[in-house]
Amino acid sequence: MNDNMIGNLPQNINKESNSPKSDAHEITKVVKHGSRIVGYELENGHQVDKFAAVEMAKNGDIKGVGVSVSSKGEEYLRSLPDDNESNNLRNLPTVKIQS
Repeated sequence: MNDNMIGNLPQNINKESNSPKSDAHEITKVVKHGSRIVGYELENGHQVDKFAAVEMAKNGDIKGVGVSVSSKGEEYLRSLPDDNESNNLRNLPTVKIQS
């Protein structure tokens, strides 16, 4: 067992975030403009842009995700590994928005 890993991912791939609160939301859909992720839809039907979602995750208001930093220095959400592929962000239903 490798203590520096979470599933198949390195532990330090995600930034430190608060643990999810007991009433934390769950992301149920990914909102895209073209192929670009611009936001997320929560289980209550509310849509939040990706920047608000990152802040919510940092504050423990969204469960099942961690905050990572891209090579461009931009923060984004990643699914936390839990052996359930169906709840990974890339496998969630998509809501397409038009310009």
